[in-house]
Amino acid sequence: MREDDHTPGTHPYPPRPLLLLDVDGVLNPFAAPTCPPGYREHGLFPDDDPPVRLNDAHAPWLALLAGRFDLAWATGWEDEANTYLAPFLGLPRLPVVRFPPVPFAPAEKVPPIAAFAGDRPTAWVDDAHTPEAREWAELRTAPTLLVATDPAQGLTEETVRTLLSW
Repeated sequence: MREDDHTPGTHPYPPRPLLLLDVDGVLNPFAAPTCPPGYREHGLFPDDDPPVRLNDAHAPWLALLAGRFDLAWATGWEDEANTYLAPFLGLPRLPVVRFPPVPFAPAEKVPPIAAFAGDRPTAWVDDAHTPEAREWAELRTAPTLLVATDPAQGLTEETVRTLLSW
């Protein structure tokens, strides 16, 4: 099909799937009792939070995923993810799913994520998928993948392989 062989007002190719990324428990293994191997601690919020643990290996993994997905932040960090993490990870500013004010219950992520995802295929990486999240994923007509991470381990190479094979 040539680029001009489509109905006016439509795109000839379906949209790329979304990849929604949480931060704490995914990119920052906050639940580990000590800083895990491969991670370094960064005092991004020295006044009120423990150090943020980041892994240099995540930058090339996320670049690889960005070749297949449209990445977006799905975290209570919201814009701070772009301010503090995107430069470290070599990412451009990403779209942000807007959540209720922090602190909020993990189930409260589902309505904003549902609205943000619309009818696009969506993979969501989080350490705290709730029954409401699983129900949302099961009821969607668009392909949906929930990928759980261990909050003491964070994003792994196995997680990246799972996403790339989806």
